[in-house]
Amino acid sequence: MIKQTNGEKIFAFFNYTILLLFGLSIVYPVIYCISASFSGVEAFINGEVVLFPKHFTLSAYQYLLEDTKIWIAYGNTVFYTLFGTTASISISVFGAYALSKTRLRGRKFINFMLMFTMWFHAGMIPFYLNIKELGLLNTRTAIVFAFACSTFNIILLRTYFSVVPKELEEAAIVDGANDLYVLFKIFIPISMPAIATITLFYAVGRWNAYFWTMVLITDDYKMPLQVVLKKMLTVLSATDEFTQTSSDTFISYGKETVIYATIVIAALPMLIVYPFIQKFFIKGVMVGAIKG
Repeated sequence: MIKQTNGEKIFAFFNYTILLLFGLSIVYPVIYCISASFSGVEAFINGEVVLFPKHFTLSAYQYLLEDTKIWIAYGNTVFYTLFGTTASISISVFGAYALSKTRLRGRKFINFMLMFTMWFHAGMIPFYLNIKELGLLNTRTAIVFAFACSTFNIILLRTYFSVVPKELEEAAIVDGANDLYVLFKIFIPISMPAIATITLFYAVGRWNAYFWTMVLITDDYKMPLQVVLKKMLTVLSATDEFTQTSSDTFISYGKETVIYATIVIAALPMLIVYPFIQKFFIKGVMVGAIKG
């Protein structure tokens, strides 16, 4: 075992201390939101909630879950996330594979035009008018396909595909394989860490999408969770306290606890899914760093 010098010990101490503080700064707000959402109104207002819930209650969640708009919005968000991510990753994979091939005619020009969209954008109003002229306002199609292409993610995948050993592709072509076979049997299995990482980026972006869904969707039955929760927060913020009668029980809610409950509901699916794909995310980042 190599003995550490005093300088290395001091560096390790400060390094771990900074990382610990940074980790706590990220984790504590999440714990506080969860604790506040399960706490009583008086305990929260009096500042008794620090780490664990005080005067434990499910009243805030009861209020939210009894609202049918929440369930409809949840279904819409799952729909947009599932089909939107599928469309995005499909376009990214096919586009990156084609652009990684030097035999593609006009490859340099296509790459330039792709990069050009990262530097310059028509703007919000032209984009909105384009969606309007296509007749896609207030449609699920607009949310799924209008934001399906990400230049940055295509470039990431293109770079990853370009370092896949050419010998594997050449051997498959000699055996009579076509591009689809090479893509699905060679490139995609080898590049699963990178694809999983980009899929996570797309899924999180779709789940948290707010601005354009608010602009393009006007039907309450098509609105995603984030837009509905924002409207609820706006209503709650304008009210000091509010009450609701359920059956023969009179329940008093505080807007603060309900607001924190909405935050937990919105973030919960991503918190549940992320641990299962974290290993792909870490591997994809590390492999991309090594291969450049």
